[in-house]
Amino acid sequence: MNNYKEIFLGTAFSSQSPKEIQIMQNHLFCINADGMIERVVAPEDADYQPLLDAYQGKDNFHSLAEGQYFLPGFVDLHVHAPQWAQSGTALDIPLYDWLNTYTFPLESKFSDLDFAKKVYEDVVSTLLANGTTTALYFATVHKEASLLLAEICAHKGQRGLVGKVVMDDPQQNPESYRDKDTTTALKDTEEFILAVQELAKSTKQGVYPVVTPRFIPSCTDEALQGLGELAAKYDAYIQSHCSESDWAHGYVKDRFQKNDAFALNDFGLLRDKSVMAHCNFLDDDDARLFADTGTAIAHCPISNAYFANSVLPVAHFHSIGVEIGLGSDISGGFSPSLFDNIRQAVISSRMLEDGVNASLPAQHRGVPGSRITIDEAFYLATAGGGESLSLPIGRIQENYAWDVQIIDTKCPSAKLLIFNENEDLHDVFQKIMYLVRPEHIREVWVQGNQVHTR
Repeated sequence: MNNYKEIFLGTAFSSQSPKEIQIMQNHLFCINADGMIERVVAPEDADYQPLLDAYQGKDNFHSLAEGQYFLPGFVDLHVHAPQWAQSGTALDIPLYDWLNTYTFPLESKFSDLDFAKKVYEDVVSTLLANGTTTALYFATVHKEASLLLAEICAHKGQRGLVGKVVMDDPQQNPESYRDKDTTTALKDTEEFILAVQELAKSTKQGVYPVVTPRFIPSCTDEALQGLGELAAKYDAYIQSHCSESDWAHGYVKDRFQKNDAFALNDFGLLRDKSVMAHCNFLDDDDARLFADTGTAIAHCPISNAYFANSVLPVAHFHSIGVEIGLGSDISGGFSPSLFDNIRQAVISSRMLEDGVNASLPAQHRGVPGSRITIDEAFYLATAGGGESLSLPIGRIQENYAWDVQIIDTKCPSAKLLIFNENEDLHDVFQKIMYLVRPEHIREVWVQGNQVHTR
């Protein structure tokens, strides 16, 4: 019998497929020293009882209490870490004004490492407490502060993918907040990549550098080309914004006479390790290009309601073969919880299908076939995110990282509405998805290590 580092006993929910939930009732989850799920053992398996006999009562045996369940840790594909300091403000103005009046002045303050440390430590801790075990972060233009964010992720145990933002175009960015020039932007990016790769050597759960042009309007052609070359040189992740709003989408069409997707691809910025936020205005040719290059979409349903001028057609893009995960888009999205974004993803899809203009006849009001279920939205926040990053995360299955959140439905201050002990487990899952708040998340584990407890 193998000598496992940890064994957990309990009922888990995980995505079997984009549309199906796998329910593992009273299973054993055997975790090795690398923090990976080495075995999942069902009650009917021959060695279930021998494993129980061997480990029960030991310090490394963990049994869930009644009313507790395992969920995979969430994968947040789009977080502006510095914007945590302004979360919940100024969401009633247009994107362009929001960036220039609030966001860029805030991000410019991250040249102060003491201020950066205060904000970054809080956002990483907050996301972990909300069940987010992996986060894809935009930092700022400041190389040192961006590296500090990666170091904080490493220290707190979160799997962090961090990008030093590039904004080098003096015509499009405020003088108070931009890269000094294109050469400096590319040099700082390369030095940042090398520093994070060195940090990753001593980080069990992994930290990763991400090539990060903020979006096409903020970058010169030379910077976009150079960033594509750096991503290829170091096989690095890439993130940016793509076709988010009428304004951003229209700007790129005016500049390049093509949509964002094809413009980004021309600079080598669409590849298997690319994640593009929003993408609401992709047409079918754009979506097929995403599918062909392995580029994923970070769907940000709360943020989109404020700034994107449209609803992402998740079901349609999935049918074309595009990988899609979920993003909070702090602070364009006010909530650090992917539970909230799961709920909004379902709501938005229903509004897209049914339409919102009551003056139109029902048959002309919406886009048929657009709705997604709560099971599908959960997939986006977990397995979909893992697939978007090409990492073995987001599922509770063998050969995946033990990244989990333990949900307590009997939390004394906020019991969930489960009155029948024999309630159908899929119904319990749905109630968790719709009703859980942060206080229900009792523990969070990343790569086999406990990183949060309540």
